[in-house]
Amino acid sequence: MDLLDISLFKSLIADPRFPFAVVIAILAGVVRGFSGFGSALIHIPLIAALYNPRIAAVTILLIDFAAAGPLSIREFPKCNWRDVLPVAVVAALSIPVGALALSVVDPVILRWFIAFLIFLLLVPLALGWRYEGKPKPAASVAVGMISGLGAGAVQIGAPAVVLYWLGTVPKVATLRANLMVYLLLIDIFGVTVYGAKGFLTADGVALSILLGPPFFVAMAAGAYFFHGSSDTFYRRVAYGIIALAALLSLPLFDGIFR
Repeated sequence: MDLLDISLFKSLIADPRFPFAVVIAILAGVVRGFSGFGSALIHIPLIAALYNPRIAAVTILLIDFAAAGPLSIREFPKCNWRDVLPVAVVAALSIPVGALALSVVDPVILRWFIAFLIFLLLVPLALGWRYEGKPKPAASVAVGMISGLGAGAVQIGAPAVVLYWLGTVPKVATLRANLMVYLLLIDIFGVTVYGAKGFLTADGVALSILLGPPFFVAMAAGAYFFHGSSDTFYRRVAYGIIALAALLSLPLFDGIFR
């Protein structure tokens, strides 16, 4: 991997797809900034349609890790490790299985699966459904497995955990800290697994470096611009954008991106 090769960056920027990729990164950053999640639900389907599912998974993994990592470390003292660790351990064991799908499944089939998964997870999020009750070992194992498989295959591991902890973690500050620490942990596992499988290629890492700055700026702008807006308003906007992104990412609409 030679990231000192300037010609690699020049070729990526000269690619006709790159301006669209920048727009997608900005849109994903804005959604992450004002809703606190959802960047992968925007980035993955559209970048997968523009390039391929593997490039989509690698770029959002590296960008999100760089964006959220420093902030997540500061949340360590605030999170409830008894909630986080069981789910994270099971997710870590499941990530390699999900990554295997990224290695062997046909990209077109995987894109159909990504769109289906997003719609499947978006409905309960939009309707406000959640798991009610106290965290239980069996539920934590199931949620960790679903999250790990989703994260390993297509970097979509947060929604299952969000639905679970919304109903089991009473304090909002603790919930936020749990999510941030959990996502950091599975990002670390994800980078490790993707590196071992050879997914972190020069073009994927270089594209992440190029898309990172617009994502970071858009995330900050989204958080600032929507500060004070009602929770209902901006979540409805986010859900609408995510649904549209999943729809446009279907192979039926490849003519739009290619």
